[in-house]
This record gives sequence, C-alpha cells and structure tokens, in this order.
Amino acid sequence: MLHPVGPLPAVVYWRRRLLVLGCAVGVLGGGGWLGVAVATGSPDEDTVLTAAGDESVPAPALDQVVPSLAAVQLPTAEPAEEPQDAERQDDEPADEEPPAEALPVDGGPCSNDMIGVEVRPTPASSPVGSKPTFDLVVTNVSQVSCVRALDKGLQEIVMVDASGTRVWGSNDCFPETTTDPRTLQPGESVVFPVLWGGLSSTPGCTAERVPPAPGDYRLRGRLDTATSPDAAFTLT
Repeated sequence: MLHPVGPLPAVVYWRRRLLVLGCAVGVLGGGGWLGVAVATGSPDEDTVLTAAGDESVPAPALDQVVPSLAAVQLPTAEPAEEPQDAERQDDEPADEEPPAEALPVDGGPCSNDMIGVEVRPTPASSPVGSKPTFDLVVTNVSQVSCVRALDKGLQEIVMVDASGTRVWGSNDCFPETTTDPRTLQPGESVVFPVLWGGLSSTPGCTAERVPPAPGDYRLRGRLDTATSPDAAFTLT
C-alpha cells in the first residue's frame, strides 16, 4: 500500500491519495459543524450578550436609541416685554411750574434787588496829596416805594490799585455810627459825599498813612451787602 503499483509514475498515485484524503476530512468537518449547530441552536439576530456573558438582552430598537423629533422640545424665545415708557410717563406727574415771584409791596423793605449803589468821584482825577470827594449814591430802582436803612456804619467806599490791592477805606480811621431808616420813592436817589484826605489807610488805621503813588485806581462802594460796580479814579 505504501508503494503504489501501476503503469503510471508513483507521484501520480500519491497525489490522488492526498486529494481523496482532503475531501474526506472536509466532509467530516462540515458534518461535525452542522451537528453542533443543530444541537445548540443559532443565536437570534436581535439578541446581544450582557457584560457578564451569561444572560442575553434584546437589542434596543432604533426609535429607542434615536428619539423622535416630535419628542424633542426645542427652546422657545420668551416674548419681548413691551416698553413701559409711555405708561411711566403717564404715571409721572407733570413738572410743576415754579411759583411766580411775589411782587414787591409798596412801603415794604428795600431788598438789594430794589436799590442801586454807585460811586461817583468828583472829579474823576486829582493830583497826589489833594482831598477829592467821592459820592456814594443809593437809588430806588423798583416800581414801588420801600424802606432802607442808610446808617453811616453801613456805608463804605474802598480804593484799590490796578492789581486789586486795598489802598484806602472810608471807615478805616474815622468810622461813624448813625441810625437812618428812609423811605425811598421809585427812582429816588440819595447822595452821601465822602471826603478823602489823600492818604492811604488800613482797617483800624494801624499802619502808617502815606500818599498813594500816581496811577489808575478803582473805587468800590457798598451799602451793607449791596455793592456797586467799580468806578475809575486817577491820581496825577
């Protein structure tokens, strides 16, 4: 058997034997696999093993894995609030008009707005060392008569130089005290002449008094808290 006998070469007989042996092995292997499959049964396509490998669970359906579009709730934009400006404007009270200023009463006190104060140098220029007169003028500029205190202690004229430095004041060395309430008619002016001695002074008259140098100066008058505009005065 190991040494084939025939008219053909021995190689041919060995090839035929190997082919027959391979077919037999294939038939036996296929029959065995079929027998095992019939005995155990094939797994269902929709069944998957759990992590433990002992129990099987059905595979989730596609509609369980991917939720339906109808079940997905999309965020909706909140409705914009309507402007409340108009309602707020309606609720806010309208701006009240300021109360009208009370008209001055005839015969009442003269406020600073009802009088004018002015300084008039006579003359407007004087030589150094002279004694010019400065007039303090108080005028009722309102439409009604009024009462104002014109006391000497409330009157004052001050001289300053071009830089604003105080040079002289009418109440520095010779202050006077009087009581002089007056009723001023509309448009009425009262003149109070003040004589200047031609020398400088300080409040309280403590500094040495000397003639100011030639140049341009300004005069400022007041009646209590009512003040005048500056008046030009020149020493030559």
